[in-house]
Amino acid sequence: MGASSAPFSVSAQGKNPRILKGGKAMTQATAVHEAPKSFIRRYIFSTDHKVIGLQYLFLAMAAVAIGIVLSLYMRLRLAWPTERWPLLGKLFPNAMAGGTISPEFYLSLVTMHGTIMVFFVLTTAPLGGFGNYFLPIQVGAHDMAFPVLNMLSFWVTLAGFLVLMAAFFVSGGAPISGWTAYAPLSAVGEIAGPGLGMGQNLWILSIALFCIASLLGALNFITTTLNLRTKGMAMTRLPLTVWAWFTTAVLALLAFPVLLAGGILLLLDRVAGTSFFVPGGLIVSDKILPHKGGSPLLWQHLFWFFGHPEVYIAILPGMGITSHVLSTFARKPIFGYRAMVTAIFAIGLLGFLVWGHHMFVSGMSPYSAIAFSLLTLSIGVPSAIKTFNWLATLYKARIHFTVPMLFALGFVSIFVTGGLSGIVLGQTSLDIPMHDTYFVVAHFHLIMGVAAIFGIFAGTYYWFPKIFGRMMNDALGKLHFWLTFIGIYAIFIPMHILGIAGHPRRYAETAGFDFLTPLQPIHVFITIAALITAGAQLLFFFNFFWSIWKGKKAEMNPWRATTLEWTIPSPPPHDNFGPQTPVVHRGPYEYSVPGAAEDYLLQTAPPAPTKS
Repeated sequence: MGASSAPFSVSAQGKNPRILKGGKAMTQATAVHEAPKSFIRRYIFSTDHKVIGLQYLFLAMAAVAIGIVLSLYMRLRLAWPTERWPLLGKLFPNAMAGGTISPEFYLSLVTMHGTIMVFFVLTTAPLGGFGNYFLPIQVGAHDMAFPVLNMLSFWVTLAGFLVLMAAFFVSGGAPISGWTAYAPLSAVGEIAGPGLGMGQNLWILSIALFCIASLLGALNFITTTLNLRTKGMAMTRLPLTVWAWFTTAVLALLAFPVLLAGGILLLLDRVAGTSFFVPGGLIVSDKILPHKGGSPLLWQHLFWFFGHPEVYIAILPGMGITSHVLSTFARKPIFGYRAMVTAIFAIGLLGFLVWGHHMFVSGMSPYSAIAFSLLTLSIGVPSAIKTFNWLATLYKARIHFTVPMLFALGFVSIFVTGGLSGIVLGQTSLDIPMHDTYFVVAHFHLIMGVAAIFGIFAGTYYWFPKIFGRMMNDALGKLHFWLTFIGIYAIFIPMHILGIAGHPRRYAETAGFDFLTPLQPIHVFITIAALITAGAQLLFFFNFFWSIWKGKKAEMNPWRATTLEWTIPSPPPHDNFGPQTPVVHRGPYEYSVPGAAEDYLLQTAPPAPTKS
């Protein structure tokens, strides 16, 4: 690209560019910084958004490996509750005395598995990982708006993860209050049970650190999207991935402060003698606690005001990646681009108005329950718009069934399946009897966990050649997909059956309940499916790390895609676009354009000359 086509010029130090926004020029300091020379500054304490994105991805990979192991411990307890596992007990010698998974240890596994997966996998990978790496490139920027804050956001996230892991090793072990940490159980201290002493304090501190890191990251995403777009990159030309990351950042900016404030109040109840969440006259271990006037429901309101937007913080990036991948491998423009953008914002907005459906069993007013129920059901409208637009994109398309495309299609399938059970739970008359059953476990794992994970897999296989300059093994990728896709349905569809039968969640065993005895074979089936599905993830880890060093070298644009990341070398250079930045002339999904020489046009492709 010639210098004359650059939207602004950059000095030798990479400062003071002239950015064009909305057709008007303005001067602003760019985020460009010199390439570091030392190993520590280049790979450890780096301010390069690409290195930080990889740090987030590797952290999420470590976290998901731990989360999977914890889930398998839970499944072993549920399938074979009286079995001893001496070899497995060596990993947790204090909690598994004699190799037995006690009911208390089971509850701590539930707490830690949920916390790790929700915060350090489903939030960290799609937003902190892919968002950090690709959002600046896709908008034509040299880096994030605030590189130092970007670096701090990762290290504070890592600190939060290490603090959480420390809860396994302190006196009393990890907390047993669940990933929602419901008060008063989480507020009254270790007299309420094991893990509710220092382990619970560490849990609160970990979440507080994560909230702070997420706020730093959200500010960066929002500012970069609004202020650092290159010439011609109007908001209507942004890839849907950028819209998803931008909306997710807005949700994080509004939701995480609420959880941070609630966590501070909860910690004060535990260490400072306050009573925000502990009711007066509460009896624990035959003692009447002196606190007066607190409300456990206040914690529920604060937590779920964060908690339901968190569902979309996890799922919206997956929606953006899925839209991006479907259009690429259908070789068609995304159907209804403006409707898709509107649906993303509508989902984000409605996500702040439906937190009460998590509290239908709390004794709330029926009038409030009706309002929350109607709002919950209404969120299905923008979700349906996205689903039907995905299907319309695939209609009569020349679909290329690559590994990223398979995971994107799997995302659509699982999102629809999980969404159907959400319609059931959005109605108070059905939610109340099913709320504390495995029906809810199956629903939120499908809609929040598995769908988001499939989006992460789609993004990993899609962008791997850009990040590392090599291709992942196609055969291993397809085997990984089919084992995972079938395994997920084998795990979570039977859980719906358990829920309809009235099986309570959070129970470590069912031996004392005669009506649950016939359901035990389902637990065994689910556990076997979980073991096989977890084993399939070893294929992914092997494929990922083997391909970094031994994978086939990738072309600059192996997928024949259109967005800006595919206009630069693989891996991208330190400053992304060099001394010049691209000029955008087109939308992000111009595939199969009539009259074009190829079936795609890059966003930087100049417009065809008009005939005079």
